[in-house]
Amino acid sequence: MTREDRDTATSTSTAAHGHSAAVAVMLAGAAALGGFLFGYDSSVINGTVGALKAQFHLNSFWIGFVVSSALLGCAVGAWFAGPIADRVGRIKVMVGAAVIFVVSATGSALSLSAWDLTFWRVCGGLAIGTASVIAPAYIAEIAPANLRGRLGSLQQMAIVLGIFSALVVNYIIARVSVGGATGHVPWGGSAWRWMFAAATVPAILYGVLSLVIPESPRYLVKKRELGRARQVLRRVTGRSDVDVKIGEIVRSIASDRPVHLHDLRGNRFGLLPIVWVGIMLSVFQQFVGINVIFYYGTTLWQAAGFGENDAMLTSVINSLVNVGSTLVAIALVDRIGRRPLLLFGAALMAVTLGTMAVCFATAPVVDGNPKLGDVAGPIALVAANLYVFGFASTWGPVVWVMLGEMFNNFIRASALAVAAAAQWIANWLITVTFPALSALSLGVAYGLYTLFAVLAFMFVWRSVPETKGRELEDMDKLQSPTRRARPSTT
Repeated sequence: MTREDRDTATSTSTAAHGHSAAVAVMLAGAAALGGFLFGYDSSVINGTVGALKAQFHLNSFWIGFVVSSALLGCAVGAWFAGPIADRVGRIKVMVGAAVIFVVSATGSALSLSAWDLTFWRVCGGLAIGTASVIAPAYIAEIAPANLRGRLGSLQQMAIVLGIFSALVVNYIIARVSVGGATGHVPWGGSAWRWMFAAATVPAILYGVLSLVIPESPRYLVKKRELGRARQVLRRVTGRSDVDVKIGEIVRSIASDRPVHLHDLRGNRFGLLPIVWVGIMLSVFQQFVGINVIFYYGTTLWQAAGFGENDAMLTSVINSLVNVGSTLVAIALVDRIGRRPLLLFGAALMAVTLGTMAVCFATAPVVDGNPKLGDVAGPIALVAANLYVFGFASTWGPVVWVMLGEMFNNFIRASALAVAAAAQWIANWLITVTFPALSALSLGVAYGLYTLFAVLAFMFVWRSVPETKGRELEDMDKLQSPTRRARPSTT
């Protein structure tokens, strides 16, 4: 072969890989739109809390129950999403989730009481929980190993964009209405109802995109549809000969029977050790209290002395920090690895949460609420944004990346479902207990989240393996850090 021929072949190969990478990004982006709905639907409640209290005459306990009700549906949706996806495929489950999203948003907007709002929020939770399992699993299964961290981070980017969009839409609707979130918009209806109704737009888009993206190649191999699996792999890898990869997937699955939850059983308190790692990562991701900022941010800053509009604007700023920080994670996750980011994030969150705990614990209480002074107020605000940066650049995206990739091909969807269900239960516990904790003392609440950040650091240091650079077919070889596992060089 002449030098010109070699150069031409190299150029063609580079172009093919560039095209395949672009295809993988587009497919991952489409799947991650479920994360957008996840973020939007879970955060839209933020701007409606005050209005719901007034509309339905709810005390602190009941508003906590209504806000957290979607999370119970999330846990159920996540628990069943994996086994169902292993039977009918990832795409059909995505479409089903989109339909439920639309129905839930419409029902929430038309609610006549706290009870039927709770019902529709639980329905929405089913869709959120389903999307939280399917999106990372699908992205991991179509992504090349060298891009998997960045593409997996798109799930978290979509989540934070959904949170940001919900806060912006809430802010705009509240600004144009007469009387804020509790008032009426010029085109008719209560402002808080339109906040819920706006979620139908991205839900419909998600359903349409789910109908045009291909099925996961790993699922197709499991169903012995090898021809379709080859086509998808060629699109996302840029290689014409994908039989070697097909063979690796076949060997990693090693069974043609359906996956059951009992396949996750092992000798570590009844489960496989890697399943426990996934569960604990999920629990700590929530126990550091991040969703308190996004579910109760507006009322939190109002309690600290901000007006309603300023409190909403502060929540939007927190969300902007969230979006920008996720870009940092996308840039670093495939370069420096998952473990270093998790360790750094846990340390930074422990420091900033501790700072917020001190600020709120030492603030004078006026009419039952802490009033931050001219010094403590700015310090708490800076600490809150640094805390969001610490989470969004590390634990937010990295946990979803690891949940999508750390389990082997045979148990991935089911193991991810269990870990995601644990995450939603932890989220519910934090969300439903925050009103009572904050009524007792915001200093106590943030002190508790500080403790969990410290425990999260210790857990990652001792038990979480590095998955950077490994092929999905090699995940059975993962070992804990104490055994000094080495990443695959293939």
